[in-house]
Amino acid sequence: MISPEFNFNILTRDLSHYVENQVKVGLFDSGVGFSLMLGFSAAYTCYYLLSVAKKPQLISGGKKFCQFLRDHCPVVSETYYPTFWCWESRIQTLLRPFVTAKPGVVYRNELIKAADGGQISLDWFDNDDSSTHPDPSCRPTVLLLPGLTGTSRESYILHMVQQSRQLGYRCVVFNNRGVCGETLLTPRTYCAANTEDLETVIEHIQRAHADAPLMAAGVSMGGMMLANYLGRKGRETCLRGGLVFSAGWDVFECTASLEKPLDRFLFNSYLTSCLQASVDRHRPVLEKCYDIDHVMKAKTIREFDERFTSIMFGYPTNDDYYRDASPIHRLKSVQVPLLCLNAADDVFSPSHAIPVETVKQNPNLAMLITCHGGHIGFLEGLWPRHSTYMDRVFKQFAKAVIEQGSRLQDLC
Repeated sequence: MISPEFNFNILTRDLSHYVENQVKVGLFDSGVGFSLMLGFSAAYTCYYLLSVAKKPQLISGGKKFCQFLRDHCPVVSETYYPTFWCWESRIQTLLRPFVTAKPGVVYRNELIKAADGGQISLDWFDNDDSSTHPDPSCRPTVLLLPGLTGTSRESYILHMVQQSRQLGYRCVVFNNRGVCGETLLTPRTYCAANTEDLETVIEHIQRAHADAPLMAAGVSMGGMMLANYLGRKGRETCLRGGLVFSAGWDVFECTASLEKPLDRFLFNSYLTSCLQASVDRHRPVLEKCYDIDHVMKAKTIREFDERFTSIMFGYPTNDDYYRDASPIHRLKSVQVPLLCLNAADDVFSPSHAIPVETVKQNPNLAMLITCHGGHIGFLEGLWPRHSTYMDRVFKQFAKAVIEQGSRLQDLC
């Protein structure tokens, strides 16, 4: 009878000889490594196709708007295939600025005066070479609103300008005060709740191009500002429609999500430092009204808002500011077609805070939710250099609103 110890020793010896032999001849030469790689690839492909690549969920408050989107924006019905090697939320969010190309865009800068004596920087892409709309007086215009610390040079903004160029449209980028290199003339910057500067910009564009159709697209905080503006104005706006990407609908939920340990490390601390850097650049004008040294000690976005933003805009508490900044409370009052794109895995805007039920109650609203995409990610293709799912949504909806907008009248 052979003892178990003997069996184990023989097995160990034989396995050691086998491994040594495979290292010498090479796993792929033996066929074992190739088989393992093939099996892993097949398993990963099955998982990707079954669990990752999915059609987005389209929610709308009215059948008319929903059918319009399906007819003129086929992207809302197509399966979204995230880049197979980076479909995870945080990876999509972090890689987007680095892997996507930055199209060459030459802007014409304009500084306009605000009511309080401050100045607002606008970057125009006039698209004077447009063959589809050669007359500048009636060339469609798209207003673009960047994110929290973004400018007209962000890759996602440049891609939307490129898509507009292909459609023959003109673009103007609304840079928030103090972020684009211009001098801050008054001790005031910006926030998601205050839409006075946006109203000033829209009125200025309308005066300059009264006969040109105008729509707007906002990204992240820019989308929050746009949604708040549309909720406040109702039908009293010249915008034909709006697009909102990766907005935070409930600021309380957004900040709580970003304060989880990993997301605080990856995103919150970095964005806080960017906000502080902007404040520090304008210290001479801001320190007359605010304790800038105290602001510079903030460790999170919430602390920054408690020490700076909420005070600047006159809120009794930071909670009052966050409540007023949350677009979820104003969506019911939006009276122009508004399409919103969010990813269910966006850590900046957690899925449980996406206002699905509110959207269902307003026929002017539509919400497109992808399973993956992260925050302003939406990467797709083997090497996502030139176009994203978000870019395709923008181009198709902008064209639909500008050229088929008559079908969107009286959605109620």
